[in-house]
Amino acid sequence: MTDTIVPDHADSAELLDHVRVSATRLTATLKTLTDAQARQPSVLPGWSRAHVLTHLARSADAYVWLLTLARTGREPGPRADAAALDRALREGAERDAVALVADLRGSLDRLLDEAAAMPADRWPTLVSAPAGWRHPAWFTLHRARRELETHHADLDLGYSSADWPADYVTWALEETAATLAARDFPLARLEATDLGRAWLLGPTGPTATGPGHALLAWLSGRACGTRLEPDGSLPSPPPWPLPPAPGWN
Repeated sequence: MTDTIVPDHADSAELLDHVRVSATRLTATLKTLTDAQARQPSVLPGWSRAHVLTHLARSADAYVWLLTLARTGREPGPRADAAALDRALREGAERDAVALVADLRGSLDRLLDEAAAMPADRWPTLVSAPAGWRHPAWFTLHRARRELETHHADLDLGYSSADWPADYVTWALEETAATLAARDFPLARLEATDLGRAWLLGPTGPTATGPGHALLAWLSGRACGTRLEPDGSLPSPPPWPLPPAPGWN
């Protein structure tokens, strides 16, 4: 896992700033979270808000593990497997609001500190996602931002897909469109009317048109596509997020 490649990415300091802003917005939303609110359902089926917050904290821990590996060249202890993560999610979701928020804040602080400590020449180091696909360490910051923005909206506490930053939506649509095209997804084109951007996916199929955040909400399984054109005739997207295409393997 210590292979390196020539980086082809936005400045890591700028990307880290984006993650920091996303984390700040999320923790601001949680300042007044009550125990009752934590127990209420999130947008995700079967998950309470407490489940989402616990998942976010453990995801941040996983990103710290990857960045530490990239920085030092050594695994910082055993990596949590699927069973351990499931157990942590179930047990962690039983906590009160104060404990949930404190845990998430601590995990996010560790993530931001570890990213800030990364030497420039270690950002291209390849690491592995749990699903097995590999990516440079700098892509971990993209993953962290995507996690924060997506699940912030999943909490259903006043932050929605319409609040997603335009540059984040553009990046996420770019990544998703490339992977869908590589998988021959039956869609010809994505058109984000508010962003002035379009992505060609294939030679056949409908063109999905609408605001960028609505397109991304549909592709990420957070909306049924009723705000898009053509209404009612769009294919069902695969589970999201998808590995980047063509990837760095």
